[in-house]
Formats: sequence, structure tokens, C-alpha cells
Amino acid sequence: MMKILVTGATSGLGRNCVDFLLKNNVEVTCIGRNVSEGEVLSDAGATFYAIDLSNKDSLNQLGIFKQFDAIWHCAALSSPWGKSEDFERHNINATINLLGFARTSNTRSFIHISTPAIYFDYKHRYEIEESFRAKIPVNDYARTKLEAEQHVLEAATNNKDIHYTILRPRAIFGPYDRVLLPRLLTLLKQKNGKLPLPRAGKTVIDMTFVGNVVHSMWLATNSTNITSGNIFNITNDEPTKISHVLEKLFVHELHYNMLVKNIPYPVASISAKLLEIIAKVTNKEPKLTSYSAGILAFDMTLSIDKAKTMLDYNPIFSLDEGIKITAKWLRENENG
Repeated sequence: MMKILVTGATSGLGRNCVDFLLKNNVEVTCIGRNVSEGEVLSDAGATFYAIDLSNKDSLNQLGIFKQFDAIWHCAALSSPWGKSEDFERHNINATINLLGFARTSNTRSFIHISTPAIYFDYKHRYEIEESFRAKIPVNDYARTKLEAEQHVLEAATNNKDIHYTILRPRAIFGPYDRVLLPRLLTLLKQKNGKLPLPRAGKTVIDMTFVGNVVHSMWLATNSTNITSGNIFNITNDEPTKISHVLEKLFVHELHYNMLVKNIPYPVASISAKLLEIIAKVTNKEPKLTSYSAGILAFDMTLSIDKAKTMLDYNPIFSLDEGIKITAKWLRENENG
């Protein structure tokens, strides 16, 4: 039986990974910070440990584990706002510690989840390839995730016993997501059906249903014939307007009234900057950040040609299928 360790297992992508692996008869050990969610995973058949990956000493608990066929590293601090030291601790130090553990546990494959945030530079960008970088990281999240990637690439160069792959999925949505679409749904409710968006939601982006991300991770785990240290963009390969996705989910599936109101990007940007100034005083995350305003205002699509060619990756869930599955989960779990 294959054995896989999943980090960040109690929310978002990691939770979907655990569900998929258990259904495919994989012995799953998982790490997360939410103990109550960890109990749910234990009841489902996984072995759960509440471990702070940024604390090297706490990783000593992993010493009791046997060899893993793969480590799926989904854990990260992926907030648009926070303290620099927190991003460094959870995104850089945790990755360094996990890479060290992988070397001592005879792990065969290391799948690292990164982010296309490293591309974002407040400009319209289309068909971005993996080699592109923003000249300056847009925020601490992008900066620390890029540095974490560099540690993975260094490990790939220095350790030939483990096969390393970096995946950059764009705008993940689906069951257990409490960041992307749920935040917009909360805003819609607060505004009584009026949703203010830059460019009236006409911004074109790539999104990725979480099931497709898990599929790409499974492919990467079983594609050890590909050179270690490769990086792949992952999307649904269906660039679309933000308003189109929201209309399908909120109106057609969840039956909310929605009227998208245009907010000029300069207005949104200035508002975000003011909210960020206030947040520095109150130590509370602002309702809108400069990065979030920019993501909603600038077109951004990725090329997945490399993943198609080398990983044989093609989305197994269409955007419409992903929206329907997400709506069902929201209805059942969020009183959506």
C-alpha cells in the first residue's frame, strides 16, 4: 500500500488531498493545525498529528513514521495580510524543516505547492510561463513562497534520492475552501446583493477546481521519470471573466440576487491603501488589500503547456462541474 504524508491537511487543498488518497486506498498520515478537523480525518481513516512545521523540534514526532512514498506539502500561510515574520515562519522555515525530514525518512517524492502570486505585478498578463517572475514580489506571501521554492530547487540539485516537483495552481476553489469564493459570498450578503468589483467583474482570470489540483499532484507523484526540480503551472485551462464565475455560482446555483457594481480600480486601490494603514494600527486584517484589489482588476492567465506535455495533465473537472460541486458543498456546509 502506498504511504503519503499530507501537510496543511485540515483545510482547503490539503483536506481534498486526504479525501482523494483515502478513496484510492493510500495510507495517509496528515499534519494540520485544526485539531477538531483532525479528529474528523482520523475518523475517516487517516493518521493525524497536530504539528507546527515551523518548529523543528515538533517535527521529532515524525521520527516514528516509516518511509513515505511521497510528501504532499500543501501547508502555507496564504493570507493577503499578515506579519512578515509569520509568513517567513510558516512558508520558509516550515518548508526547510520538512525538506530536512524528507531526507531522513527515505521519502521518494516531494510535491511542493507554490503559487502564481510570484508572477503578479499589477499589469495585465496572458499565457504566463513558469520562467516568468515579477521584478519585485507583490507582498510577503509571494516573497516567502518564492524563497521556499528556491529551497526545494536547491534540495533537488543536492539530493538525487528524492524526486521533487513544484506546482503553481491558480485561484483554487472547491469544497473546504474558505478563502476565495466564500469571501466574495460574504461580501455579497453584506451588500444585500450588490457586489462592488473593479472593472465590473470583467477581469479575465484562470481558476482551478481543487479536484484538478489533486489530480496534478497524483500525476506528479507517479511521474518520477521526469527530471527532478521541474515546475508546472496548473489551471482549469478555461480563462473566464470573474463576473461569469460568480453569476454561475451565486445566481444560477445558490439562487442569490446579485448586481455587480463597477468600482474604478484607482478608487479600489486608494481605499485598500487607507484600510491597510488602519490595519497596521489595529492589527486586524483589512477588508480589502492592495493585492486583492489588484487581483480583481488585472487580467492574468497562465500557460499550462508544460504540464500538458510533461505531466500529461488535462483538467478532469470542467469549470462548470467544479462550480456545481462547490455550490453543493456550500449548501451543505455553509448554509449557502
